[in-house]
Amino acid sequence: MDLRVEVERAGGHAVVRLAGDLDKLSAPRLKQRLVELSEDGCHALELDAARLDFCDSSGLWVLVEHHRRLTALGGTMRLSGVHGILQRVLDVTGLKAVFYPMRAP
Repeated sequence: MDLRVEVERAGGHAVVRLAGDLDKLSAPRLKQRLVELSEDGCHALELDAARLDFCDSSGLWVLVEHHRRLTALGGTMRLSGVHGILQRVLDVTGLKAVFYPMRAP
């Protein structure tokens, strides 16, 4: 299944809904869309992965790379709706802490 990317934007914040497969074929398209958003001043992103069926290392790298980009710009990026293989990969690699930072009580 191909990747579908839906963006709901309000000023400098956007919710990016992902559906389908995030893999080596679709990762460049997602990267381009995320870069376009940040270049347009959108530095607070929520990536909703609830309908994401698959994510390989290419897709994971796009997420990590864009997180770094936004952090360098003073922005934020978090994931929501994570499940399945993406959840397992985030747990095993320790990247869960990157996308779900601990909040002060």
